[in-house]
Amino acid sequence: MTTEQTHAPTLDELREEALAWGRRPRACGALYVTEHMVRAMRAYGWTIVVGALGQPMLYLLGLAVGLAALIQAPIDDGGQQVPYLVFVAPALLMTSAIAVASEEFTYPVMAGFKWRRYFFGFSASPLSPGQIAGGVVAGAAARMTMTVVLYFAFIAVFFAVLQPGALMPAAAWLSMPIGILAGLSFGVPLMAYAASIVDDKGQFALVQRFVFMPMFLFSGTFYPLTNLPIGLQWIGWISPLWHATELGRVVTYGAEVAPGMIAVHLIYLLALTAGGLVVARRLFARRLAA
Repeated sequence: MTTEQTHAPTLDELREEALAWGRRPRACGALYVTEHMVRAMRAYGWTIVVGALGQPMLYLLGLAVGLAALIQAPIDDGGQQVPYLVFVAPALLMTSAIAVASEEFTYPVMAGFKWRRYFFGFSASPLSPGQIAGGVVAGAAARMTMTVVLYFAFIAVFFAVLQPGALMPAAAWLSMPIGILAGLSFGVPLMAYAASIVDDKGQFALVQRFVFMPMFLFSGTFYPLTNLPIGLQWIGWISPLWHATELGRVVTYGAEVAPGMIAVHLIYLLALTAGGLVVARRLFARRLAA
């Protein structure tokens, strides 16, 4: 008779098995952080929904009834005659995504490090700082997605009213991913800045007043950038809002932009997003290791 010998695991083998199980969440760790960020939004979910619904209605109706009524002549956009509201609408969609980014990548990031310190709780589990940063980005992108989808729906309605019988270009839906990219290109570098702040001394209020507002006003949102004095046009050149708006106008009403400039716009937005994420990951790692 042969007796089958059972091998009792050693302490080292048990330790390795436990570590292997502990490392498993790393494969999709960013998704866990994303889930937390999205669930946390439920605390102020009604304001998100009302804002996402109300902002396009107020902006577009206000412009249609007010400013667009005063500006009877169409806008000359590079030799192309465009109704004023059609010209402004893509810029407002991009602005809405950037406005969401300015909310989600500032105080929630500060809360994760200082006030509620939940980033340290994430870090104590098998999640890397890079995954935590990536989850924050994905959570903010989820909220941006809802905002730009609703904005695009309103733009489609106004387009149909202003140009009866005309169809939006088939590529018009691309304004939604462009809007999300615009929000990320502004928000991810802002997240890196937020991760570097130890004490809140009104820095985010300064960003709103001296970064977001000048960008909104001087990035060709309400008139072509070339209408500004040359001394102010540089604000648009470095602004992610202008680059995203130019792309949005190309896909929504076929604005004439050179193919080379389309590439420049895309590369600029992607570079801001990627560069901001690299810096943010390093700052997250530094803060969480302290």
